[in-house]
Amino acid sequence: MDIRDLKLFLHLTESRHFGRTAKATHVSPSTLSRQIQRLEESLGQPLFLRDNRTVQLTDAGEQLRIFAQQTLLQYQQLRHALGQHGPSLSGELRLFCSVTAAYSHLPPILDRFRAQHPQVEIKLTTGDAADAVEKVQSNDADLGIAGRPESLPISIDFTKIGEIPLVLIAPALPCPVRSQVQQPSPEWSQIPFILPEHGPARKRIDLWFRRHKISNPFIYATVAGHEAIVSMVALGCGIALIPDVVLDNSPEPVRNRISVLDNISLVTPFELGVCVQKKRLNEPLIDAFWGLL
Repeated sequence: MDIRDLKLFLHLTESRHFGRTAKATHVSPSTLSRQIQRLEESLGQPLFLRDNRTVQLTDAGEQLRIFAQQTLLQYQQLRHALGQHGPSLSGELRLFCSVTAAYSHLPPILDRFRAQHPQVEIKLTTGDAADAVEKVQSNDADLGIAGRPESLPISIDFTKIGEIPLVLIAPALPCPVRSQVQQPSPEWSQIPFILPEHGPARKRIDLWFRRHKISNPFIYATVAGHEAIVSMVALGCGIALIPDVVLDNSPEPVRNRISVLDNISLVTPFELGVCVQKKRLNEPLIDAFWGLL
């Protein structure tokens, strides 16, 4: 068991997805699988329960997660004490992102940042990702994770950290909405949609309506935050076009009540990235964070 194995294991406990962890940590899926198997063999216990869609921690996996967090923190403190990072940074860095991004994209970034700057205090606020740029512009946050808007404000810098496809989801349990989407040729204009209030995803949904010639869609509700949209679809209120990463990181009881509609022509993915005020890029904490992206 070495430090790299523990880092890979911790990332997997956050992403719950072998493919995403392999990509984020720059190893092949087969290498990641072998390293996890090596950990399991050394402990004599399975660490994850796997199926076609999800990865869940076992009791042994949860114990190792706590051990790995403590071990890596002590290792980072030791490296810092030995002076391997040069002049230390301290202070507070305020980040804003959605609940989903806090699970899916932020952990590996924060792992690298905290390893180099353990004395910096991170203040994380979660909310609707569509509000991230505004939060940064108004100085309510130093940096935000956001979907790239069609028109990026001239005062904002943006660096891409991923691409997010959209999926069309419907209730999986028997209900009127489920019956409507199961028709051979669904009448999309008669099916209730749940929409985000604004943001890049909303722009692509409007484009989807135009491509399907839905001039007067049935809007059941507009909601702030994609996580709430998934819950409303699970309750049978309507269907929704959402970022796939939101569904992937939804709680299992909610995912089990959702079905993804196949053979539906969708729109292009949108860019996910970190935004900041350009004039603040020379500030030491922001410069250090930006340099890790």
